[in-house]
Amino acid sequence: MGTVTLRVTGARKAYHGTAGDTIVFRDVDLTVSRGEIYVLLGPSGCGKSTLLRVIAGLESVTAGQVEIAPGEGAEQRARPVGVAFQDPLLLPWLTVAENVALGLRFGANRWAWTAEAIDGILGDFGLDTVRDAYPAEISGGQAQRANLGRAIVTRPRILLCDEPFGALDPRTRAAMQDWLLGIVRARGLTVVLVTHDVDEALYLGDHIGLMTRGPGTIAHVWNLRDGRDGEAERRGALREAATVRAEIMASYQSDVPIDANAPNWVI
Repeated sequence: MGTVTLRVTGARKAYHGTAGDTIVFRDVDLTVSRGEIYVLLGPSGCGKSTLLRVIAGLESVTAGQVEIAPGEGAEQRARPVGVAFQDPLLLPWLTVAENVALGLRFGANRWAWTAEAIDGILGDFGLDTVRDAYPAEISGGQAQRANLGRAIVTRPRILLCDEPFGALDPRTRAAMQDWLLGIVRARGLTVVLVTHDVDEALYLGDHIGLMTRGPGTIAHVWNLRDGRDGEAERRGALREAATVRAEIMASYQSDVPIDANAPNWVI
């Protein structure tokens, strides 16, 4: 195992209301080493997205700890975390290049701004040919790449992705998965990714954590890292992952109650 970049210990998140506390997740433990992709699976409402917001520092935990290892060298000035949500949320009045560079307008990130940095992101993300286009003029895959580019232009060490490919068609989604793996390797990123797609989790994840119905907790973790460094190895491992997939599906708890009298038609 490499250097631990992120550790969550005994995390609990609750919201206080007039009717009492609503617990979103509880007793969450996870450890992610540098360069790994940790995938969170689980039913809607189990607290996956809230956990990402807690790791990002957008919300605080009610109990427990979230620890991010300090950077080394030039990394000490970088933002520890970048966030990419499912909806790209590009500003329609800005070009692709301007949307990618948006985070560099904040004073704390000005040190990272160079024209070369923006050009590098656009080149690596396959956006150089649409740099002057507006969001309405580009495809969904290009918009999502711009969203991810904006998340890492400030050079974070950890990238948090909340179902970033959920709205894409299957062909574009598969291409984006391969592209993300290349970017992660090239830039040495550590990733925590939320998805509902078990096959996506099996393909991308070095570790898969399965959360229970809310209040969620991580009930099981699968380690898939060994021997899957390249795309071909990952595709091969996915074909051979029937056992792990069966274990995940057997443990997956739906948020829809099961009615014994409901029809079981297959359409």
